[in-house]
Amino acid sequence: VTAKLEQTPRQGLGSPLHTRDFESDAGLDAKWNPSADTAVDLTLNPDFSQIESDVTAISANERFAIFYPEKRPFFLEGVELFSTPIQAVYTRTITAPRWGLRSTGKFSSNAYTLLVAQDRGGGLVVLPGPNGSDFTNQDFSSTVAIGRLRHDYGKSFVSGLLTDRENQGGGHNRVLGPDFQWRSGNQTLTGQLLFSDTVTPNRPEATDQWMGQKLASHAGDIWWSYNSPRLDLFTEYKDFGNDFRADDGFVPQVGFRENFGEGGYTFRPKGFFSRVRTFALADYQSDTDGELLFREVSFGTGFDAKHSINGRFRMSYVRVRSGTETFPRRQLVYSLSASPTGFLTAAVSGWVGEEVDFIRSRLGRGANVRLSATLRPNDHLSFGLSSSLLFLNVVPDTGPQDEYHRLFTAQVERLRTTYTFSSKAFLRLITQNVRNRNNPARYKPVGVRRRSGSVTDSLLFAYKLNFQTVIYVGLGDSNTLTEANHLEANDRQLFLKMSYAFQR
Repeated sequence: VTAKLEQTPRQGLGSPLHTRDFESDAGLDAKWNPSADTAVDLTLNPDFSQIESDVTAISANERFAIFYPEKRPFFLEGVELFSTPIQAVYTRTITAPRWGLRSTGKFSSNAYTLLVAQDRGGGLVVLPGPNGSDFTNQDFSSTVAIGRLRHDYGKSFVSGLLTDRENQGGGHNRVLGPDFQWRSGNQTLTGQLLFSDTVTPNRPEATDQWMGQKLASHAGDIWWSYNSPRLDLFTEYKDFGNDFRADDGFVPQVGFRENFGEGGYTFRPKGFFSRVRTFALADYQSDTDGELLFREVSFGTGFDAKHSINGRFRMSYVRVRSGTETFPRRQLVYSLSASPTGFLTAAVSGWVGEEVDFIRSRLGRGANVRLSATLRPNDHLSFGLSSSLLFLNVVPDTGPQDEYHRLFTAQVERLRTTYTFSSKAFLRLITQNVRNRNNPARYKPVGVRRRSGSVTDSLLFAYKLNFQTVIYVGLGDSNTLTEANHLEANDRQLFLKMSYAFQR
């Protein structure tokens, strides 16, 4: 059972907060294990309020939708069986399940999972394309069915996948196809071929891609790898038709063909470095008409060293399409992590160099820095810090063409603090700050906001007696940044969730 008390602005952002009516709800989860290798899960009107918020990713200047991992417990049962070369299953597309039924198990040399759910809808739907994706609102309910059966042959396997989404008011998306993996010695060959049959919703007011039209196409992905103590090789080929859709998956790009290859040689010295790998890679991507979308050649090195230090650096030489033009792009791409002590882990990654402004289709200079650290001063307390910064400078339309001016700066900071009282109780505080600053004059004639952002805080206390017998008490506070650079209260919540498990 859950209870929630919420406050929202009475007359828009900046107005006094109004306390909304008290809300309560109830749901049921059931798990049945008829054998040691089989589990059946049922959920009715589930509530996932105890799941922590996603780490916000910077979306500025991104062409394609950003992936966020699944965290909801019901969908994590047997999740490895949904992992295939083409991500045709992404359970977060089931945004607000009214109910769900899932069976996962093994028999002989076979493993299977079957999921059926009704989705109330809400959230956003990804509209894929060859050089970028878009979004529209999913304001209708759907019935979803997903199943996969895998047969193992030693270390190899063959399997089949089926997904189906039937939309309220008409329209569907059905995906079917086999996949396999063959392992022998140092070699691995993996592939998948899917066919989709789609009738889009007839909702032209939402997007011109939803006109009730029929779409049918394919998607294929095959890759081969060779690994020995010294030499490693990898090559992959993808072919996604223009009309391929996987509404139960995460496929933000369609209508392209891609060839990728990478080779590396590893040295194993004695001393501070235990492994040094040099490598080169090449990538070529075109649309189905053969026009270049993306081309890359990179050279780099990676290493492992004492104190759990590992890193990877490469110089990337790219040609990338934006609009009707292609632009050269040079970047230094890097990642470095270390665990110098037992209670501290830190990492930094990102790139520095040239980048394309995909809104105005022009080349600029900038950098992306992502930092993360975990600190555990004792057995009870832990801190998790993550921070991202992205900025891009461009040459103005008029004036000196060798002077670069700031186009945008985007940043995210997140601090996750957890205090564990015992194996049964913990207290968690998450603070997240998101900031975006744009220079509208540099974007003209495209209009953009000068500032946007938010600060959110969530406090959660949990007491877990046994399997799903738990009490959660949570506080949430959300503030939005206005154009005047003021933080205004947007939403405040107090919620309580109590769950009791009857076990036999």
